[in-house]
Amino acid sequence: MDKKRILYISLFILLTIGFGYALYRVFFASKQDTTVPTDVGQSTTGQFPSSENGQPSQNGGTGTGSLPGSGTVTAPGGGTQAGGAAEPIVTRVIDTPVSNATPDANGAAKFYNNIDGKFYRINADGSVTALSDTTFFNVSNVTWSPAREEAIIEYPDGANIYYSFDTKTQTTLPTHWQDFSFDKTGNDIVAKSIGFSEENRWLIVSDPQGKTVTPVEPLGKNADKVIVDWSPSGDVIALSRTGEAIAADRQEVLLVGQHGENFKSIVVEGRDLRTKWSPDGEKLLHSVYSARDGYIPELWIVGASGDAIGSGRKLLGVNTWADKCTFADSRYVYCGVPTTLETGSGFVPALADGTPDNIIRIDTQTGLKQPIGTDGTHTVNDMFVNDDGHTLYFTDKTQAGLFSVPL
Repeated sequence: MDKKRILYISLFILLTIGFGYALYRVFFASKQDTTVPTDVGQSTTGQFPSSENGQPSQNGGTGTGSLPGSGTVTAPGGGTQAGGAAEPIVTRVIDTPVSNATPDANGAAKFYNNIDGKFYRINADGSVTALSDTTFFNVSNVTWSPAREEAIIEYPDGANIYYSFDTKTQTTLPTHWQDFSFDKTGNDIVAKSIGFSEENRWLIVSDPQGKTVTPVEPLGKNADKVIVDWSPSGDVIALSRTGEAIAADRQEVLLVGQHGENFKSIVVEGRDLRTKWSPDGEKLLHSVYSARDGYIPELWIVGASGDAIGSGRKLLGVNTWADKCTFADSRYVYCGVPTTLETGSGFVPALADGTPDNIIRIDTQTGLKQPIGTDGTHTVNDMFVNDDGHTLYFTDKTQAGLFSVPL
């Protein structure tokens, strides 16, 4: 075959291929999207692009350029929250350092402000008013009357005064008196009178202004073994750890009456006895530590009035100190319970001063424990329930102020 024929055949084949390709492009090939893709930033294969903190994209999109309103958001396990912000459970009702907070019959609570040296009341509506214009600098302890607007105020140098917030009057009490407690009527107080010599150390009962003083029991060298705490029932004025030593981790505790009564004793299963009376004075909540549980505190409950003294003794299965607890009524107790406790914490309670607490309610009859919802991290110093039983107040060892939790 000559070269000219080969050239014509090759040209024909090329033209046929070209024509066929053109027909395919026009009638059969899919259309390409010429829209420039929106820049969503760099993303890794297999992952969704960044949400950019929930802000709507400024590139592309339709409508007004903003997402529809979300209305309200229901927090997990909580109520409806506006804008997705969780409503706090624990409220700091007072921001400044406070001490000696207590329930108040005329409001919610009253307390001493450590910064300005004044006493205040939190009213039922949440407002705060001063109990007095008088300033009491550097107060070390306050014992409130359960029946009147009165208190025994103690200072670091040993000075003591009785003060009436109703009449704005004060009376100086002897400096050798200490560890005060009111009876439920507010008419009398019990205290330790600590003289220089052991024979001049007595447990005494007096009116709050110190006008009529009655020695009750000699303390001698055992003053540090006596817990002054007038029971709400009125029959016991103090507890004395001077009973028989039963064993290394068991001791007999004597109940002291105002008129020399010969009460039954109670037995506690450990050392470092700390106590709280039930509101009716029928039971005694207490904590002790022993080798049995690694020298960490344990809570117990026991009958402590009349013929029931020593009866119904029960280990509650809670590791905390009684002074981190409060009675809501004669049956239920609220406590701050450390999340962890080191072995030997009973010897050195300060080891738990930075440990967060869970707040729980304990049924002292059944032993049932119920956690109380809180938020944040708190280490309870002391706590109380206000008079209507709807709010739990507490102070925190790691944060200034007074805190509240709805019940």
